[in-house]
This record gives sequence, structure tokens and C-alpha cells, in this order.
Amino acid sequence: MSQEVRKVLSVIVQNEHGVLSRISGLFAGRGYNIISLTVAPIPETNYSRFTIVTKGNERVLEQIVKQLHKLIPTYKVIDNQDVVEKEMVLVKIPISTNLSGLDAILNGYNGIVANSTEDSLILMAVDDSNRITNFIKIIKKFHPTEIVRSGSVSMEKS
Repeated sequence: MSQEVRKVLSVIVQNEHGVLSRISGLFAGRGYNIISLTVAPIPETNYSRFTIVTKGNERVLEQIVKQLHKLIPTYKVIDNQDVVEKEMVLVKIPISTNLSGLDAILNGYNGIVANSTEDSLILMAVDDSNRITNFIKIIKKFHPTEIVRSGSVSMEKS
């Protein structure tokens, strides 16, 4: 049996109700897993872009792409792995935490302080999926009270 690999797919669809339900139903009905899913309208068009991260062996991934092509509102399935892929994470840490070293960590992971209150800081980092995972591990020393991680977004390089 071939090894499972991670795959990022971009699916361009017509903006119409029920598209998200059809795409998620396609995955659920066949037992395929969605690792992350983001969707947003494409500016100045009647289309939206779904960025789907999934995992499977070569046969399963081929089936996913074929099934996505068959969905009626699908305009285009982009199965190109030469992409820029980014994720975002928001982390809330108490202001009372010892913050020494925080600037260096934020600089190393394209991070900023996105918001501050009397009680907490909300940090934001944008980077590759693996680096966001590492950022979350490192930031735990600041005792976060909440962590919210986005799904991947991607764009083809050419």
C-alpha cells in the first residue's frame, strides 16, 4: 500500500448556496479526511476559492481530484504543489506573564502583537504550516489562555 501524503488543493467554484455542503459531503461520503478548509470570495468575480488540505495515498488523492471536478459548481481544480502556503495563528497570553524573549520569538515567526488590553496580549503569526506548529509549541512557555489557528491559504507561484 502506498504511503499517505499531505496535499493542498485549490478549488475555484461559482458562488452559490450549498457549495460548502456539497464539497464537505463529497469528502464525508467517501470517508476522506479534510485537515483544513478555508474559503473566501475571489474579489471582483462570482467565484470563491476553497483551499483544502487533505491526506491520502496516491489513489485516494486522485479520486478526490476526480470527484471535485465532477461537482456542478466547480470551475477549476488546481492540483499544483508549487504554491505559497500560509497559515495564521492568534494567541492570547496574560499580560502578567514574564514576557522576556517574546520579541525574538515574534520576529522569528513573522509575528506581531495584534491587540493589547490591561489583562492580555493577542499575538498573531503568519507562516508555513510546520512553522506555525513550532510557534505554538514555543509560545506555550508564556501560558496562553487561548489559541486559534486558521486553515491554510495558498496561491500558485506561476
